Amino acid sequence: MNDFVKIITGSAITISRFEFLLNENNIETRVRDNVESARLAGFGAQQNDVELFVQSVNVGKAQSIIAEAENETEE
Repeated sequence: MNDFVKIITGSAITISRFEFLLNENNIETRVRDNVESARLAGFGAQQNDVELFVQSVNVGKAQSIIAEAENETEE
């Protein structure tokens, strides 16, 4: 993940939704699921420990899309 920047951490469901929205807008994403990694290793992890990364050049656009999506769910 050389030029990828973490933009949000949350539950698997939330991150999956944001990943879908960003991919729809041609923003490449990476997800690091620390919950699943911990489970496979035999350890525990917080349920909201899934991280979403985007390329550094797309951070502003990605944050705008996520903010807009969060506002829609609050209304």
